[in-house]
Amino acid sequence: MRVKDWQKLEFIQSALREDLGRGDLFSKVVESKEIEAFILAKSDGVFAGREYIEAFEALFDIDLDWSIKDGEEFEEGDILLEIRGDSQDILSLERTILDIALHASGIATLTNSYVKKIEPFGVKLLDTRKTRPNLREFEKYAVRCGGAINHRMGLDDALMLKDTHLKAIDNLEEFISDIRAKIPFTSKIEVECEDLKMVKRAFKAGADIVMCDNMKPKQMKKVVALRNKKYPHILLEASGNITLETIEKVAKTGIDAISSGSIIHQATWVDLSMKVM
Repeated sequence: MRVKDWQKLEFIQSALREDLGRGDLFSKVVESKEIEAFILAKSDGVFAGREYIEAFEALFDIDLDWSIKDGEEFEEGDILLEIRGDSQDILSLERTILDIALHASGIATLTNSYVKKIEPFGVKLLDTRKTRPNLREFEKYAVRCGGAINHRMGLDDALMLKDTHLKAIDNLEEFISDIRAKIPFTSKIEVECEDLKMVKRAFKAGADIVMCDNMKPKQMKKVVALRNKKYPHILLEASGNITLETIEKVAKTGIDAISSGSIIHQATWVDLSMKVM
């Protein structure tokens, strides 16, 4: 296999260093032989992790035969992947391969359940920067597999003015006008707003995106109506305590996108296991 993404290869090598340490003790005392193994689904879900697991072929004497792609649904009892190769390699890699699939598929599965709730309303689901340290790229990849869209990858790709930032800004309109000459031309400016008064201030100041933070659906409808009437070029994002139970009501307000950190930090692992034939 040709590894096209060095970051995924680096991720795999780091994960292996953590688990293998100075070497698998079983592999040191047992002779190797050719074996076949497979990953079995023991629950339903949406799969993620293939892009990362494929990198193992570049490092070890194994062949992967996939029955599923990233983003596809699976059911309990499905065989997702068959692995052939050296027994020492396969048995040493078992836990790392499974952990990648379990973690990523858990996020993809929960994300997809949110996406399905709002699809009928044409609203986009976004993630947040509430990710585990050093796992942001991986967890946001899993979000994409679940059908959602990434929000900021970091503080360097868009300027978001949260309530803490706004406390230090006296004149928002002057600030945004000035900052546009200092940030990259393609970077957007988003302003977090907690009420209609702040929304009007952000609209007038020239924000590209306005976040309706912890607003009730009734408030959001007023924001949408004002945006549609006077500022149709501005995008609206809803955020704050978004759950599976509330997200549909939020989507019905006419908002453009909904961001939720829970699709990552509240995701639970699906049930997958590896079996040797």
